[in-house]
Amino acid sequence: MRRYAVAGTPTSADLDAIVRAVAKEFEHDGFVAVESVDEADFVLNMFDAEQPKAFRRKARGTYSAAFYELDEEPEDVLKASYPMLVRTLSNVVLLHVPGRGTWFTTMEQGTYKVSEDPHEIYERLAPLAKSKLVIDNEFRPDLEPELWDGDEITVELSEAGKRMDDLDLLPAPFPVHEFLPERDLRHVMRLYQVGGLSYGNLSARKDETRFWMSASGVDKSQLETVGRDMLLVVDYDEPNARIVLSVPPGIEPRRVSVDAIEHWMIYQRHPDVGAILHVHAWMEGIPATDVNYPCGTQELAESVAELIDREPDPSHAVIGLRNHGITSTGESLSEILDRVTPKLLRQVPMS
Repeated sequence: MRRYAVAGTPTSADLDAIVRAVAKEFEHDGFVAVESVDEADFVLNMFDAEQPKAFRRKARGTYSAAFYELDEEPEDVLKASYPMLVRTLSNVVLLHVPGRGTWFTTMEQGTYKVSEDPHEIYERLAPLAKSKLVIDNEFRPDLEPELWDGDEITVELSEAGKRMDDLDLLPAPFPVHEFLPERDLRHVMRLYQVGGLSYGNLSARKDETRFWMSASGVDKSQLETVGRDMLLVVDYDEPNARIVLSVPPGIEPRRVSVDAIEHWMIYQRHPDVGAILHVHAWMEGIPATDVNYPCGTQELAESVAELIDREPDPSHAVIGLRNHGITSTGESLSEILDRVTPKLLRQVPMS
């Protein structure tokens, strides 16, 4: 049974009406309304743009869509809404402008417009509401001593990260600390163990079952320390939706990138894949996912993995993630960068 709740205080009758109408769409699709946000799997949270307040969830698996309203469309919706996304600690922010439409802004720095139709809004929220989040980590302090300082593969990751920066493929990490009060920043750190938002990720195969991957929230141009900036993924605990990592003893590790589940599935299905690169850019004429599943979900990982399965050469594939970016496979990170960089479009199309 999936549960939803409505939270926050509406700033107008229009905003209240549209959120309540979206809530009815949740019920029509089998969700059950609950009073307490602590019992909900998905929260429709209304807030005031003048005083945005954080939705302080108790469990990282609770999704939040935050709604706010303005009288007129901003000149730059992304610039207006992205700080709101961070301040409200939401998975997605929806800006409603009466008579004009509704703009979604996502954590991947994407913005797109839909109508004011509650059913259309719900259809865009449904993949978020129904998907299975895989962001829990299990840290095992059993990394072989000879890997505590890394190996030739972590050197490759570090060099590829610097090259991505030189190629302008790394948007600057979003300065979360500039937009959150200290109390909310501590809450984010406790819940997600990240102090910043960064974009894109990279990994390289270690052996048949393991791969090195960049950590969450790190500057990819400064991948230096094993357990903090780069982590060894060793398994996927599917019953508990948890990525298993081998780390050096005595270090406080960072979480691995939320896309680790996607990389895990690709490596497991295709032994010839030696490396995987994900960037928030685009290429013309590539196969792409149909549904805008959020990062870190099993559904997004399965969608990408299935598209790679269909490619003539899965070990040298480029797949588009709708409203998000691309995932590329290759022999090595340098081979991928050599192959895809000349064809990249820096702006991801939104639809």
